[in-house]
Amino acid sequence: MRRAATEARYLLDRGYPKGSALRFVSDHHRLPQEQRYVLVRVLVAAELARSRMSKIVPLKALRGNALFVDGYNVLITAESLLEGSPVYLCDDGFLRDTRGIFKRYTVSHLTAQALSSILDLLVLAAPARLEILLDQQISRSGELAGQIRGMMAERCLPGAARTAKDVDHRLKTAAAIVASGDGDVIDAASAVVDLPAEMARMRGLKLLQL
Repeated sequence: MRRAATEARYLLDRGYPKGSALRFVSDHHRLPQEQRYVLVRVLVAAELARSRMSKIVPLKALRGNALFVDGYNVLITAESLLEGSPVYLCDDGFLRDTRGIFKRYTVSHLTAQALSSILDLLVLAAPARLEILLDQQISRSGELAGQIRGMMAERCLPGAARTAKDVDHRLKTAAAIVASGDGDVIDAASAVVDLPAEMARMRGLKLLQL
């Protein structure tokens, strides 16, 4: 897979569309579907990667500022870290998991632990206000939002957790720092914090790279 990644990067950096480049290389190397998905998640053209990396801010930049959190995006990656599932440091400097469970997400035994880890980080960061957004179309999002609000109150974190049908739009237009690993959201934002990456660093976790 590493050789395929090197070849795909060569094509991406020369302007080939990502879908076509990855399909060509994956077919050539006869990669199974799970490895193809890893390439989709990890590989980013160099110019776009530089643009995204320039927007990354450290945890300390949150102090006194508003923060909008891409709830499921951050939570799923945090859960993957905790359970030891593959999480990659991608070409654009962001952590991404490769489970592909977004639309099928369900609360698990790891959910409370992952939320605690995220919120404890934010207690240290001391943002002026949190807005944690969960996609309304995912089952039981309202219950999860209520659980997060309770955990925020326990930690005296100011802000709210809520569901919305247009989470991506709200994140892209937020006049605030955004926490997300979604490429489209990152491209629209002016400043982005990678909360799972901060969590991994504090825990000394080893990250995968291609």
